[in-house]
Amino acid sequence: MGKVVAGVAIVCAAAACAAAAVVVSSRMRVRSQRRHARNVLQEFQEACSTPLPRLRQVVDAMAVEMHAGLVSEGGSRLKMLPTFVDRLPHGDEKGLYYAVDLGGTNFRVLRVQLGGKQGRVIKQEYEEVAIPPELMIGSSDELFDFIAKELSSFVAREGDGFRPVAGQSREIGFTFSFPVQQTALNSGTLLNWTKGFKVVDAIGQDVVAALQTCIQKRGHEMRIAALVNDTVGTLAGGRYWNEDVMIAVILGTGTNAAYVERAQAISKCGNVLPKSGQMVINMEWGNFWSSHLPRTQADEALDNETINPGEQGFEKMISGMYLGDVVRRVLLKMAQEAALFGPNVPRKMLEAFSLGTPDMSKMHADESSDLKVVGNVLRDVYGIENTSLAVRKIVYEVCDTVAERGARLAAAGIVGILKKIGRDGTHSKWKVASEQNHVNGCEEVGSPVASECGKTVVAMDGGLYERYSKFRAYMQVAVVELLGDASKDVVVELSKDGSGIGAALLAASVSQNGRK
Repeated sequence: MGKVVAGVAIVCAAAACAAAAVVVSSRMRVRSQRRHARNVLQEFQEACSTPLPRLRQVVDAMAVEMHAGLVSEGGSRLKMLPTFVDRLPHGDEKGLYYAVDLGGTNFRVLRVQLGGKQGRVIKQEYEEVAIPPELMIGSSDELFDFIAKELSSFVAREGDGFRPVAGQSREIGFTFSFPVQQTALNSGTLLNWTKGFKVVDAIGQDVVAALQTCIQKRGHEMRIAALVNDTVGTLAGGRYWNEDVMIAVILGTGTNAAYVERAQAISKCGNVLPKSGQMVINMEWGNFWSSHLPRTQADEALDNETINPGEQGFEKMISGMYLGDVVRRVLLKMAQEAALFGPNVPRKMLEAFSLGTPDMSKMHADESSDLKVVGNVLRDVYGIENTSLAVRKIVYEVCDTVAERGARLAAAGIVGILKKIGRDGTHSKWKVASEQNHVNGCEEVGSPVASECGKTVVAMDGGLYERYSKFRAYMQVAVVELLGDASKDVVVELSKDGSGIGAALLAASVSQNGRK
């Protein structure tokens, strides 16, 4: 009997040892996997690093590329497009003005009653209209006639409080956020469609003439006075309220920048220079590239799988369209190589853009001790249940790394523009310009440009900047780091939804200057 008991005891002990060995082995495997995931994270963080010296190299590269793009067509990856906007709104504008804002599957019509310096924006109204899907792939006449019809309907409902100045026709600012070759302030040829549009016969057409013709067919005496993109509209909207606004940047799904440049610096315009001595430049900065940008394997893989590989490199590192997918690719690498989420890779994680930047922002905003929000997003998006705190911390750090890199690069881009126009505090031989020669608030003396120009305001718009608070904070910190003491003279502020009203304000500015 004793031998039986002893045997049972030995068997039980052996089973217990085996079970313990399995547990220990499992724990060791998990620790090894976590260590591997941490190594992947560390490598990624090092590759994304944006120390101040590297950011200064990006600043210098941006300024150099800007100069090259102003000298000749094709001289830079930055298009540096002249907009023919040489006068921005300043607050004296009066009367009733309209705007049409076409930038996606919806378009807006807007009217604004301006009251000059005292009244400013007395009243404004707008409506948003969905474009029927069949018109996005139909004919040019069908698309622009639909827009003219909706504009006509909007004008017909013009209520109390809206009235033109005596002798003034209703003038329109047209925000058209598709690639155009602009040939005048109110003329531009469509180069190609984006955002799901494929109205083939409109390519090569003057989009202003196309819409103007459809408006006139409906019997309206309305003139399109200005054609702008959304970034130029944001600049105009910002300048209307603050005369120190010199730069506008949109950080949303996509990204772009526009700024006020000295006319003499735009060599590719030849002798066709505005009398005002300045012109707004649409940079199309999403296509900026430099060897100093911290590109990773995740960035390369993303670029290769987009519809425009090798293009819009800067945009793919800083804009809302792409940040979430960079995070996804790093998490996928960890899932495949380190089994971060268990033995099976979540199937949906293999899908490009399955993790949006809003999802990334939610996880990054999680300040709870157990990172519960991170766990909830992983469950809701990828069906990953019961993640450990250690896993959630790794996911959080990936989000933080991608956001910090993007924000600091955006800051370097802004400081690059400030450097180009002599407002980054690095120059000293400046004087305040006389009223006749006022350009960028200062006048060049000798060769270097810059310093005592007072405040410079950068007007920001776009959902990424507005809603992603940690991205915004990282960007603002980097601007201060790069500018040092000069940062006290630079203000970066939100100019929410400035593009629509900005087009109407530009129409007002053009109209008023035309009547003088």
